[in-house]
Amino acid sequence: MLSFSFSFLPLFLSLISSLCFLAHGATNDTLNPGQSISTIDGSTLVSEKGVFELGFFSPGNSSNRYVAIWYHGISPIATIWIGNRENPIPPSSSASLTLTNSGNLELVAGSANGNVTIWSTNITSQNSTTLKLGDDGNLILSAANSDASGGIKVLWESFDYMSDTFIQGMRMGINTKTGERQVVTSWRSPNDPAPGNFTMGLDPDGSTQVFIWKNGTTPYWRSGEWNGASNFIGIPWRPLYSKGFDLQTVGNERYYTYTAANNSLQRFVLQWNGVESIYLYEQQQNVWEDFWDQPVKQCEVYGACGPNGLCTNNGDLASCSCLDGFEPKSDKEWKAGNWSGGCVRRVALDCQQNRSGDGYKTIPGMKLPDHAIRFQNIGDSDSCRSYCSNNCSCVAYAFVQTVGCMLWSGDLIDLYHFDVDGYDLFVKEPRSLLHSNHHVAIIAGTVSAALVFLLVGCSFLWWKFIHRSKTKGSLNMSRRSQQSSLGFLRSREDFSGPSQFADESEEGKKFELPLFTFDCLAIATNKFGSSNKLGEGGFGLVYKGMLPGGEEIAVKRLSATSGQGVEEFKNEVILIAKLQHRNLVRLLGCCIHGEERLLVYEYLPNKSLDAFLFDPSKRGLLDWKTRFNIIEGIARGLLYLHRDSRLRVVHRDLKASNILLDKDMEPKISDFGMARIFGGDQNQENTNRVVGTLGYMSPEYAMEGIFSVKSDVYSFGILLLEIITGERNSSFHYKDDSLNIVGYAYKLWYEERASDLIDPTIKETCSIPEVLRCIQVALLCVQDLAYDRPEIPLVIKMITNDNPSLPVPRRPTFTLQGYSSETSAMKSSDELMTACDVTITRLQGR
Repeated sequence: MLSFSFSFLPLFLSLISSLCFLAHGATNDTLNPGQSISTIDGSTLVSEKGVFELGFFSPGNSSNRYVAIWYHGISPIATIWIGNRENPIPPSSSASLTLTNSGNLELVAGSANGNVTIWSTNITSQNSTTLKLGDDGNLILSAANSDASGGIKVLWESFDYMSDTFIQGMRMGINTKTGERQVVTSWRSPNDPAPGNFTMGLDPDGSTQVFIWKNGTTPYWRSGEWNGASNFIGIPWRPLYSKGFDLQTVGNERYYTYTAANNSLQRFVLQWNGVESIYLYEQQQNVWEDFWDQPVKQCEVYGACGPNGLCTNNGDLASCSCLDGFEPKSDKEWKAGNWSGGCVRRVALDCQQNRSGDGYKTIPGMKLPDHAIRFQNIGDSDSCRSYCSNNCSCVAYAFVQTVGCMLWSGDLIDLYHFDVDGYDLFVKEPRSLLHSNHHVAIIAGTVSAALVFLLVGCSFLWWKFIHRSKTKGSLNMSRRSQQSSLGFLRSREDFSGPSQFADESEEGKKFELPLFTFDCLAIATNKFGSSNKLGEGGFGLVYKGMLPGGEEIAVKRLSATSGQGVEEFKNEVILIAKLQHRNLVRLLGCCIHGEERLLVYEYLPNKSLDAFLFDPSKRGLLDWKTRFNIIEGIARGLLYLHRDSRLRVVHRDLKASNILLDKDMEPKISDFGMARIFGGDQNQENTNRVVGTLGYMSPEYAMEGIFSVKSDVYSFGILLLEIITGERNSSFHYKDDSLNIVGYAYKLWYEERASDLIDPTIKETCSIPEVLRCIQVALLCVQDLAYDRPEIPLVIKMITNDNPSLPVPRRPTFTLQGYSSETSAMKSSDELMTACDVTITRLQGR
């Protein structure tokens, strides 16, 4: 009995210490000497604003316990630091974390055999120390300075001992004098936080790259050089990195820090299998969203194709090829799929044989290889090329504006062809290889020139023939002659006669709309190849193309079964050709070839609004300033259609996918196949064929087939709410007893909680009054009765006026759920479906 009492004396003292901790009135985020937290009472420290918590936890299905820091109030636990990674607390033991009177922080486990110190900070201090958990997640042990200067001296901090997680405030770096590194280390397994096989940190060889190493020294993945402003050049476009990382040098210390956008919670976790996962906290659902992972594709793994081997993604698998002038080091292993040996030169460089003549082969879209020698004082690509040409040991170069001139010697390691973006790599080749390539280029150029000459000549003959036929007044004869002699071109008369094809611009001047041949557009789009596909609309596919002169185009190829017949096609051609406005997409030409009908537009590199707005990886690029500019641009485009255009046009299918964005993120309204022209006195029209997209249609149009400019105003209101929330209108079904985004938005606005609608990615940085004004304008635009909705000129005035006196929107009657039991039943259905994104083409109005 006596031994039993003594064996549990430490636990008794620990309990007394915990009670004293409470009795002395210590704050929830601080420990003073003699105070502790314990597994016995489950006590913890919580930072002042409740962001982080320090306590004991068990990972996964393990019963072992660890002292750790995690995000407070978010389940499951996401730890950012673990103290006793290598020495877990056994399930049968109790433990306490105590700040001793000597100033040391100790983790002590008690058992029948007595106390065991399993982890400590190894700090001693003559002055009284304090342990505090900050809202940044850093656990700091500090003491008052002993000299006359006063102040506080940091003795130890958890951020200096990172576990598997990197967050804002931490430093990932290296001491260039001592070689000491601050790295992130993976867990050993999903249930064991002991140091695992992978580490992540700054390149110790002096580059600005971040590496993941396997077993301490073997490169497993690398980020590429830091461009000094917004990204790592070895990572395909990632908005999360934009303005987040910063490389700093202070004395001998060189390190990266990270600042999360919009004060959001973000964490970079090095998983036990070597994959870096980036998590964003989704506040509304109180969960962590896996934003992206790397490496996940085989090509992303370091040196997947060996030295001088070029890796191209084939799904998640790698497809390897040797650079021009190289061959597999071992043909047998290469064919067997073992590419680790890489490739070797098949033909020596001319300079290696004391001859001149070496040139360069351009490889576009590359993750530039490792071991680059950087020359920031070389200010342009030509100088970089010259420097490489004058040095026989230089085998390749690249020039990146924000990085400088990059040169390589020896083998080229970790060559990866990005799926999108990337940089031009110029690989040095002997003249013999360039000469053969040159002959191929000459032949290709000659054939291309001949085709262009033939096309120009035929076009000239066609124009001359039509001109002559019009002079003689023989329209029908010109058609027959044209179709027999130049069948690959179609004239305007194919649109049922010239009287039905507009021939005057908005200014009353005649316009000439280019007519493209089908063969020309097939060549421009790589035979409408899948790699050129930009997207798919309700009436067919859209492809990216390039004309012989280098102009990029977007080709809309209408499907034969799409539902858009000659009328819609003719409609779109007439409208877009005549309507010219900065916020409307520009039509460059068209083509009819048999059953094929194609429209040629200007190419807009940022594609459509929905590609940004509804993609979590891109939504962050749309800050409130950009979104407001898009809102205003759409409104001004509608103003032109509804009032300033001589035609007075109703679009009838205004939605996020029909708003295209140019390189400056300026919006352009597109897809006029559904549009209708109103006469000068006409205000509304009735149709038996309702077309458009459910969810964006006004009630009177969807149910009765009546449309007007107020129909577009309704669609604009829905679009405005989507831009503010960052979510599709269809995602609000039965949310808080609302049928769609309109009912939900009105409910929050009526309860004076409209700010809850704002996309969390912009909420911290936007102008709240401005957004709330836009929400109220949106609710005015989506009122049930068309009469109640404002016209676009007033909408623009209300949006852009800082102090408008806004009307009170009426309560929507078609979009609020009135029966809670029915709502609950629908919510519980396993097969709840929505048609809000379906394009309707044949719906009879009542």
